[in-house]
Amino acid sequence: MKAKVDKIKAHGINCFINRQLIYNWPEQLFSDAGIMSIEHADFDGIERLALVTGGEITSTFDHPDQVKLGHCDLIEEVIIGEDTLIKFSGVAAGQACTIVLRGATEQLLDEAERSLHDALAVLSQTVKEPRTTLGGGCAEMLMAKAVEGAAVKVDGKKQIAVGSFAVALRQLPTILADNAGYDSSDLVARLRSAIYDGMSTYGLDLLTPGGGIADMRELGVIESYKLKKAVVSSASEAAEVTSPQSGQYHSQCPTETRKMSVMKEEKNDDCIMKMQTCSRGFVATIP
Repeated sequence: MKAKVDKIKAHGINCFINRQLIYNWPEQLFSDAGIMSIEHADFDGIERLALVTGGEITSTFDHPDQVKLGHCDLIEEVIIGEDTLIKFSGVAAGQACTIVLRGATEQLLDEAERSLHDALAVLSQTVKEPRTTLGGGCAEMLMAKAVEGAAVKVDGKKQIAVGSFAVALRQLPTILADNAGYDSSDLVARLRSAIYDGMSTYGLDLLTPGGGIADMRELGVIESYKLKKAVVSSASEAAEVTSPQSGQYHSQCPTETRKMSVMKEEKNDDCIMKMQTCSRGFVATIP
């Protein structure tokens, strides 16, 4: 055991992190040599730590010259509530960080974790694709306006399907207002009038008491373009599963969807219902 400690000391380190238990004697040997020893490190955590410190995980210590060591400016023990944590500051990958979530109950903590995960997922996609759209239902109302303008140029039953798509797009600002506890019919009607009056940057301002409409660009309310595109594309594909103008169902339609749709006579309403379902799923991902 002492021989292994001597091999570790030969690396010229001042901190040794182990995934397993470190016995008292090796720990004392490390301490005498001025080396901090940390035991029972989390398996996933130590991999992330190696990534941000610029080091690598090693299981043998025979070749110190071949081991890449990690570096940081400060290692300290911090207490958050009743938990004791080891904090690494000034790591090589300076943009790395740890977020500690706390909640009164497991349910609240789980909800906070899901919301944070969704927010980080949106943020990561925005970093990959920096283009953004205006939020607060502004983008959906602009798309609905464009679709309504195109609907009048479509002949036959297809015009009904195109118009239904515009109605479905307007459901997202409606759901936003409902979730905020405001009168969605009034707010969406005011927003629609503003959009048709040329206020193309206006959306729902749900922070104002009673709700209102405001310039989303001035308020800084934006959404990921990549996410918005994916949501609209997925909703469109769901709406295209049925063919309202012919009453036929595409072969790729799942069996469960076919059975549900066959039982419903109003094909156009069925199309709207699917669009609303997709929109509600999107709203649920916003923290």
